[in-house]
Amino acid sequence: MTAKGWRESLAVYAEPAALRMFFFGFSSGLPLLLVLGTLSFWLRESGVDLKTIGFLSWVGLVYGFKWAWSPLVDRFTLPVLGRLLGRRRSWLALSQAGVASGLLVMASTDPAQNLTMMTVAALCTAWCSATQDIALDAYRIESAAEEKQAALAATYQTGYRIAMIWAGAGALAIAAWAETQGADMREAWRWSYGAMAASALLGLTATLLSPEPESRAKAVSPRLSWSEKVARYVVEPFSDFFRRYGKASFVILALIATYRISDVVMGIMANPFYQDMGFTKAEVAAVSKVFGVVMTLVGAFVGGVVAMRFGTMRTLALGAILACGTNLLFVLLSHAGHDVVVLAAVVSADNLAGGLASSAFLAYLSGLTSREHTATQYALFSSLMLLLPKFLAGFSGVFVEWAGYAGFFTMTAAIGVPVFFLTLWAAALRRRAEAKLQISEA
Repeated sequence: MTAKGWRESLAVYAEPAALRMFFFGFSSGLPLLLVLGTLSFWLRESGVDLKTIGFLSWVGLVYGFKWAWSPLVDRFTLPVLGRLLGRRRSWLALSQAGVASGLLVMASTDPAQNLTMMTVAALCTAWCSATQDIALDAYRIESAAEEKQAALAATYQTGYRIAMIWAGAGALAIAAWAETQGADMREAWRWSYGAMAASALLGLTATLLSPEPESRAKAVSPRLSWSEKVARYVVEPFSDFFRRYGKASFVILALIATYRISDVVMGIMANPFYQDMGFTKAEVAAVSKVFGVVMTLVGAFVGGVVAMRFGTMRTLALGAILACGTNLLFVLLSHAGHDVVVLAAVVSADNLAGGLASSAFLAYLSGLTSREHTATQYALFSSLMLLLPKFLAGFSGVFVEWAGYAGFFTMTAAIGVPVFFLTLWAAALRRRAEAKLQISEA
């Protein structure tokens, strides 16, 4: 890809496709905490025991299995809505309406009186949210060329992060405000989740006002038998990936499975570390949850610009190195002790690096997908990228007890080093494939 000037790299953020992704990112980020973190606060306040709350967190597993029905979203055109809006927008509109409806049901349910109904409503909301993500990923990839995907990912992440703040701190603030106005606890949460349901309509409005992207994925043919449909619409997207990339497929999949391993494994112990270092909840909230989010957004925009200027693979390599380096900064923090200034510096660097890496990584995943199997292949990639890191993160507490925080953070930096070389390997294979293509076309 030819390097672009800085002005041209920045101008992409003013394009309609990039601005549109902000609202779609907000729509995608809104439901996650409302069926997990914020909901657990409500459940606990309603007297639900901790063990039950822990089991209910499995609602989030829906997002890890979205690849299972992604071929349906990718290929099947909804009746009526499909003719009115097109395949991508019809799935978006349906899933966004489902999210808003699910949140309304949750708002009208008292978990202390009907926990089963609350669970079912949360599960349905999560399913609609995951379906929305499948359609949104396909829409984003089909809306612009690969060199612009990092910019689209940056604006998407911005909306996503703002939605998470709104669904977390915002939902709690609305409930607290309602109680100051004389509402009881149950009524306060009704106001809060009702406001969240209304917020979900922002994404639906954006869908209705957006154009249908050009898709190469063909609709399901009614003339095919079920075995032929499975072969063409379920098996073919996966075999297509291996056919296009050949032996490089295994390097690519290894990179996808490990790229965020340092950040994910380290992140699970961040809050316990802050507490053990003596930082108060107010200090952590101000620095990590608010200031840190801002730096993540800055990093996302920087990543988008750098990827436009120097290419996705170089930005990926930079992100891999920064992930290792910023994890080592937490070793310095463990020696500095209770120092808010050092905390702010470390969290700023870590979130800036994470935002940059995320933008490049989303652009990389987008570029790997075939326009004929967009939703299915991207759903597979986005699920694969968290399986190994999440599994290893489960053992993070054991490692901290054995080696201490400094040893743990050093280990998370060390396991990220091979990722850097894996990125270089994938980049070399990509250049070799592009060179062969140029020779064949000459």
